[in-house]
Amino acid sequence: MNIQHKPRKRFGQNFLIDQQVIGQIVAAINPSPEDNLIEIGPGMGAITEHLVKLCPSMTLVELDRDLIEFLAHKLASYPSVSIINSDALKTDFSQFYQGNKLRLVGNLPYNISTPLLFHLLETGEQIRDMHFMLQREVVDRLSASPGQKSYGRLSVMIQYHCRVMPLIPVPPTSFNPAPKVQSAVVRLTPYSEAPYKADNLKLLSQIVNLCFQQRRKTLKNCLNTLTQYLSQDTAVVDLTKRPEQLTVEEFVTLCNCINKNMGPSDE
Repeated sequence: MNIQHKPRKRFGQNFLIDQQVIGQIVAAINPSPEDNLIEIGPGMGAITEHLVKLCPSMTLVELDRDLIEFLAHKLASYPSVSIINSDALKTDFSQFYQGNKLRLVGNLPYNISTPLLFHLLETGEQIRDMHFMLQREVVDRLSASPGQKSYGRLSVMIQYHCRVMPLIPVPPTSFNPAPKVQSAVVRLTPYSEAPYKADNLKLLSQIVNLCFQQRRKTLKNCLNTLTQYLSQDTAVVDLTKRPEQLTVEEFVTLCNCINKNMGPSDE
């Protein structure tokens, strides 16, 4: 089957064509036949055709309807492959769990990568690991430490849920069409139990949001609508610090203190 598929800007399609990088990605994932492997946005199957040799029963989630028939033909010798035409942002990934933790893989469109990561974390307990190609800037934010320029909301919330490991830098020339940005592959491994447990995850997200909306201000100024709930334990975190100076553990400590002082009626 011959198909001429022009990458679509509206789908954020930049197809990976560098065989050396593809080999490095497959080696990093190291799939086995027993894995519950799911590839998001397989495109024309550049990575898929290598993964499926090691995990013949994998699942593909592809938004572009024009690629479904192509993928079905390309992978016809692997009848256990499941190809689903769906928007990953609207897909309930828990449906694929069935007692076997998910291993997620994907060259993610840069315009949806951050909301998709947060969407996937909703099923974090059912995910073994994630290997994603992302914009290098996003990978830097995911793995940033306090005090670094790229440290922010994404860093704190992802690091609360996952161990983050940048793996492979990928230049623009590895894609067709070549994007205008650098890329990188990252491994995210959800914790079976968070190292620092937030008593109210929704409140933690709210606090982190408030803080990084005004990252150059002190915590006291960022959280002026909540500081009344710190009055009983003002030493829990130094409120003269800026948000970018706080570790994930300190954000969790701050959250738990506020949550405790709010009481049940305010949750």
